[in-house]
Amino acid sequence: MSLVYINIIIAFTVSLAGLLIYRSHLISSLLCLEGMILYLFIIATLTILNSHFTLASIIPIILLVFAACEAELGLSLLIIVSNIYGTDYIQNLNLLQC
Repeated sequence: MSLVYINIIIAFTVSLAGLLIYRSHLISSLLCLEGMILYLFIIATLTILNSHFTLASIIPIILLVFAACEAELGLSLLIIVSNIYGTDYIQNLNLLQC
């Protein structure tokens, strides 16, 4: 395994650890998720380029579409939560309330 793949896997792992550690704020969780999607995109692109499998070249584009949809939904959720509760602390949310 080349050094590039090892660095990307380490960056993905750090982003996953950041998601697990800094889960008190919604914005930090969204940033960690975006980092994970970015590293998945890079790994998929490098794998397809190194294998010369041109039929699978649509996979990174589909991944970017899902990343854009995830970012849009996350930011809209952040805006709604900030308007209703006044903060983005996840511990203050009572999700079982009607």
